[in-house]
Amino acid sequence: AVKEFHVSLYQALVLLLFNQQNDVTYKDIHEQTKILEPELKRTLQSLACGKIRLLNKKPMSKDINSDDLFSLNTSFEHKLIRIKINQVQLKETPEENSSTTERVVQDRHYQIDAAIVRIMKTRKTLSHAQLMAEVFSQLKFPLSTSVVKIRIESLIEREYMKRSAENANVYEYVA
Repeated sequence: AVKEFHVSLYQALVLLLFNQQNDVTYKDIHEQTKILEPELKRTLQSLACGKIRLLNKKPMSKDINSDDLFSLNTSFEHKLIRIKINQVQLKETPEENSSTTERVVQDRHYQIDAAIVRIMKTRKTLSHAQLMAEVFSQLKFPLSTSVVKIRIESLIEREYMKRSAENANVYEYVA
């Protein structure tokens, strides 16, 4: 039966090589497709090591090496006519992970600042406890009181709000 494969551009480039020859080495695939190494390894993993194996790989392992040999899986069977072959997802590197975390922290600082300013703009004057309670009720992500205190101090330094002259535990909005 005829099958219809939904593949990425890179997967299609690799599969088209098997129209000319039965066995193709990793080096040949790399030279003929000009796909960058990490992307090519992910592509070959998706075709030879995933749930739907259109390619056979020698030696059989999850790791793709420069001396691996690939061939079409002639015994491929699947009950569906249309088959989507997913790309293998890249794991986030430690550097990417730390930069993502830094961006999330920075974005949350902006959200905390915005929430505090919104609350103070509508209320004009609030005690520390009331402000903290409102900030925690408005924001949906987990946050600590120390972070909110730091953000309040930052807003005081930037003159969005100030401490009351009569009571240091009360904040006033600065228009």
